[in-house]
Amino acid sequence: MALCELYTKYNRVWIPDSQEVWKSAEILKDYRSGDSELELQLEDGTVLKYPLGSGDTQLPHLRNPDILVGENDLTALSYLHEPAVLHNLKVRFVESKIIYTYCGIILVAVNPYKQLPIYGDAVIHAYSGQNMGDMDPHIFAVAEEAYKQMARNNKNQSIIVSGESGAGKTVSARYTMRYFAVVSKSSSKTCVEDKVLASNPITEAIGNAKTTRNDNSSRFGKYTEISFDRRYQIIGANMRTYLLEKSRVVFQSENERNYHIFYQMCASADQPEFKHLRLMSAGEFRYTCMGGWTEIEGVDDRADMAETRRTFSLLGLKEDFQMDAFKVLAGILHLGNVEIKAIGGDKSSISSGDQHLAAFCSLLGVSEDGLCRWLCHRRIVLVAETVVKPMPREHAINARDALAKQIYAHLFDYVIYNINAALQVPGKPHTFIGVLDIYGFETFEVNSFEQFCINYANEKLQQQFNLHVFKLEQEEYMKEDIPWTLIDFYDNQPVIDLIEAKMGILDLLDEECLFPQGTDQNWLQKLYNNYLDKNTLFEKPRMSNQAFVIQHFADKVEYQCKGFLEKNRDTMYEELVDIMRESKFPLLANFFQEEELTPSLTKGIKVRPARPGPKPTNKQLKTTVGNKFRSSLYLLMETLNATTPHYVRCIKPNEEKLPFEYDCKRVVQQLRACGVLETIHISAQSYPSRWTYIEFYSRYSILMTQPELELNDKKQTCKTVLQRLIQDSNQYKFGRTKIFFCAGQVAYLEKLRSDRLRGACITIQKHVRGWSQRRKYLRMRHAAIVIQQFVRGKRKIRQAVSAATLKRAWAALVIQKYCRGFLVRRVYRLVQVATVTIQAFTRGWLARKHYRKMVAEQKALVLQKYARAWLARRRFQTIRRMVLNVQLSYRVQQLRKKLEEQSKENHGLLERLTGLANAHAQDMDKLQRLEAELSKSASERTSLEEREKKAKEDANQVIVQLQAQNDSLLQEKQDIKKKLSDSAQEMKANFDEMKKKFQEDLEREERQRKIVENNFEIQKEDYDAQIEALKEENRRLKEEKIVLQQQVEEGVQTSEDLQEQVLQLTKHVKVIPELRKEIHSLQLQRADMDRKMKEQTQEVRVKMTEITRQLLGGMMEEELASSLPATDPEQINENGELLFAYEGLQKATRMVESRSQAQKESHVSEVESLTFKVEHLQKENSQLQKLFQEENNVKDTIRQEVARLTSENMVLPKLRQQVSELQRQKEELEARLHEQGTEMREKMDEISTELQSNLNEEVTQRRLLELQKAESEREKEELERRIEEMEEENLQLKKQHQVESEAKNRLRQEASRLIAENMDFEEQLDLKDRLIRKLQNQIKGLRASENANQIPVPAVPKEYLGMLEYKREDESRLTQNIILDLKPRGVVVNMIPGLTAHILFMCVRHADYLNDDKKLKSLMNSIISGIKQVVRDHQDDFEMLSFWLSNTYHMLNCLKQYSGEEEFMKHNTPRQNKNCLQNFDLSEHRQIFSDLAIRIYQQFVTVIEKNLMPMIVPGMLEHESLQGISSMKPTGLRKRSTSFLEDAETYTISSILQQLSSFHSTMSQHGMDPELIKQAVKQQFFLVGATTLNNILLRKDMCSCRKGMQIRCNISYLEEWLKDKNMQHSNAIDTMEPLSQAAWLLQVNKSTDEDAKEIAEKCTELSAVQIVKILNSYTPIDDFEKRVSPSFVRKVQSLLQDRGGSTQLMLDTQYRFQVTFPFSPSPQALELIQVPSSLKLGFLTRI
Repeated sequence: MALCELYTKYNRVWIPDSQEVWKSAEILKDYRSGDSELELQLEDGTVLKYPLGSGDTQLPHLRNPDILVGENDLTALSYLHEPAVLHNLKVRFVESKIIYTYCGIILVAVNPYKQLPIYGDAVIHAYSGQNMGDMDPHIFAVAEEAYKQMARNNKNQSIIVSGESGAGKTVSARYTMRYFAVVSKSSSKTCVEDKVLASNPITEAIGNAKTTRNDNSSRFGKYTEISFDRRYQIIGANMRTYLLEKSRVVFQSENERNYHIFYQMCASADQPEFKHLRLMSAGEFRYTCMGGWTEIEGVDDRADMAETRRTFSLLGLKEDFQMDAFKVLAGILHLGNVEIKAIGGDKSSISSGDQHLAAFCSLLGVSEDGLCRWLCHRRIVLVAETVVKPMPREHAINARDALAKQIYAHLFDYVIYNINAALQVPGKPHTFIGVLDIYGFETFEVNSFEQFCINYANEKLQQQFNLHVFKLEQEEYMKEDIPWTLIDFYDNQPVIDLIEAKMGILDLLDEECLFPQGTDQNWLQKLYNNYLDKNTLFEKPRMSNQAFVIQHFADKVEYQCKGFLEKNRDTMYEELVDIMRESKFPLLANFFQEEELTPSLTKGIKVRPARPGPKPTNKQLKTTVGNKFRSSLYLLMETLNATTPHYVRCIKPNEEKLPFEYDCKRVVQQLRACGVLETIHISAQSYPSRWTYIEFYSRYSILMTQPELELNDKKQTCKTVLQRLIQDSNQYKFGRTKIFFCAGQVAYLEKLRSDRLRGACITIQKHVRGWSQRRKYLRMRHAAIVIQQFVRGKRKIRQAVSAATLKRAWAALVIQKYCRGFLVRRVYRLVQVATVTIQAFTRGWLARKHYRKMVAEQKALVLQKYARAWLARRRFQTIRRMVLNVQLSYRVQQLRKKLEEQSKENHGLLERLTGLANAHAQDMDKLQRLEAELSKSASERTSLEEREKKAKEDANQVIVQLQAQNDSLLQEKQDIKKKLSDSAQEMKANFDEMKKKFQEDLEREERQRKIVENNFEIQKEDYDAQIEALKEENRRLKEEKIVLQQQVEEGVQTSEDLQEQVLQLTKHVKVIPELRKEIHSLQLQRADMDRKMKEQTQEVRVKMTEITRQLLGGMMEEELASSLPATDPEQINENGELLFAYEGLQKATRMVESRSQAQKESHVSEVESLTFKVEHLQKENSQLQKLFQEENNVKDTIRQEVARLTSENMVLPKLRQQVSELQRQKEELEARLHEQGTEMREKMDEISTELQSNLNEEVTQRRLLELQKAESEREKEELERRIEEMEEENLQLKKQHQVESEAKNRLRQEASRLIAENMDFEEQLDLKDRLIRKLQNQIKGLRASENANQIPVPAVPKEYLGMLEYKREDESRLTQNIILDLKPRGVVVNMIPGLTAHILFMCVRHADYLNDDKKLKSLMNSIISGIKQVVRDHQDDFEMLSFWLSNTYHMLNCLKQYSGEEEFMKHNTPRQNKNCLQNFDLSEHRQIFSDLAIRIYQQFVTVIEKNLMPMIVPGMLEHESLQGISSMKPTGLRKRSTSFLEDAETYTISSILQQLSSFHSTMSQHGMDPELIKQAVKQQFFLVGATTLNNILLRKDMCSCRKGMQIRCNISYLEEWLKDKNMQHSNAIDTMEPLSQAAWLLQVNKSTDEDAKEIAEKCTELSAVQIVKILNSYTPIDDFEKRVSPSFVRKVQSLLQDRGGSTQLMLDTQYRFQVTFPFSPSPQALELIQVPSSLKLGFLTRI
């Protein structure tokens, strides 16, 4: 590709500029090879002739297309050079307010000097688990990449954070450590993560200070190793420090401060714990007021001190340690205020009364005299003697400052050592991630030893960075099978050799330090001699002999040699060291010990600390600072080379610390210094742009020809297209999965694509404009023709009009007027007659309707009166029964209490008598008591026998009463029969009257029809009147039918009253066992007699229950109502077919009479059977009484068993008869319903046929009049609508019949269940018949033998009570089988919703029935523990959690439904209310189950989130659901992360819908309540919406108009899913409103003030921060789209500034809606539930 193809008209280039570094210009004329200048136009309109040198290499840099500007990765730019990088960073930082940008493997972070809402926990969770290129650049993305590679490769990682002071290094390192602490949160209670984060405030307090560039500048380098275990959770940390700026302790420049800790202590001086430190304000100490600043705006030093102390405590550094450290710091402050006075020129002294000196010595336990002496004197050791020499004031001040610096340095190392000890982990860590917070390349006006060491360290780091970049590039090329070629780049090894090689700068410096008389000038002269003119990297300044210049990789730096030797030696006089060693303050004495720190300091740490312990200060050579720094730097590089590095380069955008201000000069200087431009240079020489084949095909398919598009192999298609478009094959390479492009090739392809699109747009515009012009021309031509026609017609009219013509026209008008008036009057008269007729009929119909309404209201009042009276009697009886029960229970309790008290008193009296009386008196008392007890027992025995006789007499009386009741029932049935016959006669008379009335109406209608049969209008009105009259009569017949049904219901109600009376008798009978219980409680000592009474009364009770059941079984409540014919009155058509209806009603009447006759016969037969049964029972009772007197308890029990089996054998035929009767009734109802449906359809067909014929006749009669024809058609439609209404009414009747059929189906189900039970009973009867014969033989043997063994046989109840009996020892088996081992996929388990919960509750009911408190509590605790264990063992099993959430919810509902509370009982059936708990209040357990259900729901939602989360972003954002709308754009290395898996599963919106459907079907299958399902779906939709919106906010590539269309399409799919599941009213879609508004915001226009107002009004669910973020991140996909201007963003911000709400950028995806468990009573009857055999619960017994 020739240069002339790139340097063409309208393309833009970059030219150098002195102010902005680079300036953009547009080419006005195509470049031709050999041109000496380029004609350019600047952005301000200035035309410029840009001179070119010889050759094409002097051409200016090309500017990237606007579509590529603002990219996340600088290496994705097509043209890679300095101006492109600078401009891309400016666009992102200033316009889009984005501070992070990738540059290959580097993250460039520009300091915004403003707090941004992008560091919350929600953002951390959003980046967690994501690939590095998938989200927008962020410090969290780098941390996640390091964490992921550590976990995947089991290799240590390093994050290198560098930059100038004030660029944000410390904050970036802090956020990195916070990310690791959040994502690797362990479940242990050691709070290791909090301790790691707590080390930051401490190190910042003692190592950070305010400088002119930064308010919180780190004055030391720090490498923090965060250790992880094998589960990759933080278990400890270790910190290494480098090159602390000790000189800041004693000197600060203007507008700077000392270390923060000093000001924090001074601000807290008034606190009690600091009183003894004698602190003053910071302005009164010399060491804290040199810079003139003692406060920082917006910083509270007192609050920071509290935070520092809190973090000390969190790390386990106790109060004593803190006070010791504060003492040392306070001593340093006082030492700085020690006043040294000059005495002459060579001497100095310190006043003995100096308060600060006294304070220093008092705090640190130092000799005041010794310190005072040796600060002003120095000992010189000669060969023969030792001389003490006084020092001048300047040297004394230097000695004082050196002491202060040395103490602070030791304290700094001591604190770091203790922090490491607090963070140290026992044993060896698995892996670690190191965070290096180190100074960047520095160059100031005056550069000294510190800048030399810093730049030396940066040279080493740059060398390591270059090697790592080449290594990654080589791996990428080898992976894609691309030939690897060497790239020429800058190698800084010569500079490193100049500094650290043998006889290098550092060696010469150490050598000069060996000489006592060594000076900086001598050292500098050695450098000149060795390197000047011999090494091109070393230079001498032209105008100075006190400095030297080194050519670093970033820039030339001039170093002043003054102070190099002193700073490198870092010496302190030995006399002062000896004084410190003799200190009484142990901490200070340990600082200056001759021995090095014990080896334990580094034990357990993988890499030893960079700063070794202090070495002895003696005559031997002390290790220099430069040597120490070089050793620690070697160790650091060794550590970094053994890890995988990740780079963060912090940039300072301006010197004034203004938010989002961009100084191009300062930025480009830092870019050159931090290696970013070197990375760009390396990338530009290879293949920087890399596209996958799919991305290339999607983006540039517009450039392909039709044959190329038809190829099935997309990879081959891409190769063919590239070979055609770019002739030079060296400009690109084909890899295995990607295409590699040289710099500029993507821009060339974008230009071709834009040209193709521009050509297509021009073609479309051409056709549209041509069509528009043709349309305009045709309209003009048509208008001209119309005008010509009107002009020509007017001429002809003038020629044709005459007087005769006008007269004839006037006469025609007069004739028409009178004719039309006549016709209108005739029609009016006809309408008037018809209206009067309609009014007459209407008023009559209204009067009849009002009369019927009054009659119905009167009847309703009568019914209400009787119903209310019955309800009042029922309530009174219920209350009376409850009062009796309460009285009985209270009396029993009182008697028990009296018995207990009496027994206690007797016991006490007995003890007293035995203590006082002698043995003889005791014997006498015993004999007397025995005689009294014998007499008493005899009297009690007689009384009990009398009571027994009385009870038998009462039982006989009850039997007699029951017989009387049977007689009364017969009499009442006869009365019912009589009433039914009377009602039938009444119905017949009414039908006769109706028939006569209908005949009269028919005759009247026929007369009216003959009157108006000659006129169509009158015939139509009369016909409508007939229809209305017939409908009215139909309604009246319907009402009559309702009256008849009410009469029948009254008869049924009477039978129900009889049943209630029988129930009352049964309840009165139940009082007998309660009296028996009272007798039993009072006569415990006579157990044998009580047992006999209990058995006798139990037998009577069983017999009475059997009689009552048989009585109730014979009464069929719905038999009479169901036997009525369901003839629909609306089957009568409009022609008056009333005779057929009358015959149908007569037939219904006969059926009612036959049914009543059959019921009468059944009642008589039932009464006879009951009488027979009563007689049979009386006989059995007499036999039992004889056996009771003759046999013992065993014989009596056997007789009861025989009697019970006999009674059951007699009941079985009756049950079979009832089942057959139910089946017969069902068949009759089905046949009747079928016949009625057939008749209805036939009659409807006849009606429609007749109406159609009538309409056809009317159409033929009025065919000539179109107006009347339309009227007839409208009438036809009205009639059809009425027919449809009649059909709807018919459907309603069918629905009523369907309801009745459903009731019969339920009866049929009950019958099938009874049949199954009867089969079981028959099998049991076969066994029991054999048992009866066996027992009868035993009875004969027992009668013959008086000493027979007792064989107790448990009595079996005869009716299921909805309880399951289990033994106490079977409780664990119950829990194991029904909870722990149960699988939720069984058919039996899901057949009945909540079957498990119902079974467990039936066991609870049994414990309540037994009034066993211990058993109930044990069972409830076992159930709760079992459910908790299941949930704990299956935390990730969605089906198991769904199943137990449903059953826990059903269990909670059962506890409410059967609690006996009024608010829950009103939802139950009477049968269910009988099953309520009687003895215990389980409200506390309800709360426990509610909490358990909430816990299960939370875990349930967590599992949903875990399954759904990986699908959301690919399905909602990345997948293109709208085909043909591609949102891809050049992204270069977006997915460049080494953690990216190419074979990962691809998710679409269909995947999300399938997962949602799977969740919904599972929940529905497990019988979960619909309201609970809606809450779960709402939570799922919130998760989808929040996660998608968060990714939009964090992904600039997703903020485009086309992506907004994709999102709205996906939201519509979710809405359709809700409608399909009938959950559109669940408010789930409302949770996605923020996402919907964000998608709308991406699509709407964003240019005018009206657009800004519309955005502010409609985006109500988005916060102001989110709206501004989306607008700033909006990225055009094509050149035809426009970016959002900063001015428009400011307009929107001004409109949103008053809006309240959250200031957080991200939505909290962890938010959970409050779950509620609505009460939903179960319709399932407990007594009908059967335990499936597959559950292995055979040890449970139904009671």
